[in-house]
Amino acid sequence: MPEGLKMLDLTTTWFGVLALTIFVGAYLLVILEETTELRKSKPVLVAAGLIWALIGLAYTAAGTPEAAKLAAEHTIYEYGELFLFLLVAITYVNTLEERRVFEVLRAKLSNRGLSYRQLFWLTGVVAFFLSGVLDNLTTALVMGSVALAVGSHSIRFVSIACIGIVVAANAGGAFTPFGDITTLMVWQKGKVEFFEFFALFVPSLLNWFVPALIMSFAVPRNTPPAVEEQVRMKAGGIGVIIIFALTIATAVSFKNFLGLQPALGMMLGLGYLQIWSYFLQQKGKRAGNSDMVLNSFKQIERVEWDTLLFFFGIIFAVGGLGVMGYLSLANSYLYLNWGPTAANIAVGILSAIVDNIPIMFAVLTMDPQMSHGQWLLVTLTAGVGGSLLSIGSAAGVALMGLAREKYTFSSHLKWSWAIALGYVVSIAAHFIINSAKF
Repeated sequence: MPEGLKMLDLTTTWFGVLALTIFVGAYLLVILEETTELRKSKPVLVAAGLIWALIGLAYTAAGTPEAAKLAAEHTIYEYGELFLFLLVAITYVNTLEERRVFEVLRAKLSNRGLSYRQLFWLTGVVAFFLSGVLDNLTTALVMGSVALAVGSHSIRFVSIACIGIVVAANAGGAFTPFGDITTLMVWQKGKVEFFEFFALFVPSLLNWFVPALIMSFAVPRNTPPAVEEQVRMKAGGIGVIIIFALTIATAVSFKNFLGLQPALGMMLGLGYLQIWSYFLQQKGKRAGNSDMVLNSFKQIERVEWDTLLFFFGIIFAVGGLGVMGYLSLANSYLYLNWGPTAANIAVGILSAIVDNIPIMFAVLTMDPQMSHGQWLLVTLTAGVGGSLLSIGSAAGVALMGLAREKYTFSSHLKWSWAIALGYVVSIAAHFIINSAKF
């Protein structure tokens, strides 16, 4: 919340109790999305609106409506920066998909004639590093499709490979600002600078490698039947990859060298894509090749609005609970009573049950006083903790839908002990390697 703003403690009033009840009810509907078929953004949008209406009523009754307005403006700023950044990032991912970049990657991996065990390691390694640039959801879907393509004759391989991919995608997203929404929020808040995230590389790597090593012994040794598939990238695909890299560099430069919001750099990067699509359109028209034409506005239209609106609802709902005083209460209980280490480890475990985005936003809003090493710790745990259960991350949920009956909640749960071991090892590695930061 804005510094110097006097907030009311509404935690023991009917305003606060009703707001908390609304939030819990909305989040239960999010969890039951598969059963109710109610898109996750809808209940949280309603909850956010109702919570802020209650805040408005409470502050108006207290004669300080301006304080509520300033708090709302602060939350709008928080969301607006995240929204612009994600809008560009998702547009680039959509464009890479449209240019068949991911299909080419999948085909190349499928055609290599590797054994199941080699494919298990290869999909994990690629998922780990790819997730550092793309989001864990896209990475999991791309690599999951590889596992399904080559493992159609072995349900056992697909099941274990999908677990490895989920763990790798979540771990790979924890050591860069672009790998996960939570790391992006931490970077934008200035809690961890861009290059400081790489201090988490080894802990993140161990988080995936330890369970992967254990699970690899259960992967079949034989080689699957050869899969011959020829896929060609559309014209301009390499150019999109290059300007996406330039966009990331621009966003980093805006923050590190100009002191500006990285979202502004991402919007400049969207301009790169628009110009590139113009040249491809003109070239395609002259050559009479419709396959060459790239409509960048179509890729913006394909942005997953359910996800972006879900982020809006969650950020405003959690932000509203913070204005009411609940996050200060949680801060006192967790970080002051338990201490930052226990609290940050608990954050990771909780993120296996509740989405890590509202949890991390709550931590950032609470803004507990802790060392740089502890901020890196909570970045790590919030990023990788979701791997403990298949429902703990977007990557796991997406793969359960992609590999129905082959990768399930119970098949993942069977290996949760190995994933938990990786979780403990990664935390221990962070304390040893980054001890100077505590």
